Amino acid sequence: MELFILQLFNGLSIGSILLLVALGLAITFGLMKVINMAHGELIMIGAYATYLTQNLFLDYMPESMFDWYFILAIPASFVIAFAIGLVLEMGLIRFLYGRPLDSLLATWGVGLMLQQLARTIFGAPNVAVKSPTWLDGGLSVFGGTLLPYKRLFIIGLVVACLVAMYVYIYRSHEGRRMRAVMQNREMAACLGVSTRRVDAMTFAIGSGIAGIAGCALTLMGPIGPSLGTYYIVDAFMVVVLGGVGKLVGTVLGATGIGMFNTLFEYWTNASLGKVLVFVCIVAFLQWRPSGLVAMRTRSLD
Repeated sequence: MELFILQLFNGLSIGSILLLVALGLAITFGLMKVINMAHGELIMIGAYATYLTQNLFLDYMPESMFDWYFILAIPASFVIAFAIGLVLEMGLIRFLYGRPLDSLLATWGVGLMLQQLARTIFGAPNVAVKSPTWLDGGLSVFGGTLLPYKRLFIIGLVVACLVAMYVYIYRSHEGRRMRAVMQNREMAACLGVSTRRVDAMTFAIGSGIAGIAGCALTLMGPIGPSLGTYYIVDAFMVVVLGGVGKLVGTVLGATGIGMFNTLFEYWTNASLGKVLVFVCIVAFLQWRPSGLVAMRTRSLD
């Protein structure tokens, strides 16, 4: 039972990290069909925003207040990544709609520039972000199984982000416009919806969620300019497996990949486990190319 609980928790933990990394990409890719290769660098920006928040608390706040820097770092990461994503959409992405290959190359170049900018400002070596003391240790269950507080916090953060996105997409006027543009862009424009404004806001929100993912990843280890490159492939796998543009599909895809990854790693090793997960995803997409949850549309084509 202890081994089963531990493997289940590890799968949920990996799935929650993948979900947080892929959530913003699922929104932008689902709405605008833009292949954003700079998504990993937006994650990196969120991580460095957390690092700067930590340093500001170390320099200007009492030592007794340091443990609360991480609570402020979460909205700070979102706001900074949101602003950079909005600038990126208004300055580049909006000119590349309907040109997926051009958007891939352009955002890949933007990602390289952001990596070099991070190396210039913070240096090439990785930097450490100290986690608050209230996240040290873990929760003991069934006598000997220890569930780290850091992983539990990340799972809780993912749940909070999912609830916020659900409320925004399905319970707000802006979310209703977003879903209308996803289903039929031309009809939404004819009915007075500003598709350009919806695109900009959606891309910025997706970038902000990537910033939150970067903030959460600082709890896992040191951060550096190439932090996002380790997660961009996994993020696209989650989006494609779940179904483009569907929040439920993204959740199912991330959870499934996390569970199977943990299971295969337990049977084999880390490298071979990832290969087996990739083979399973390819085989599944051969049978169901639209992913786990297909998006409904009112478009005639």
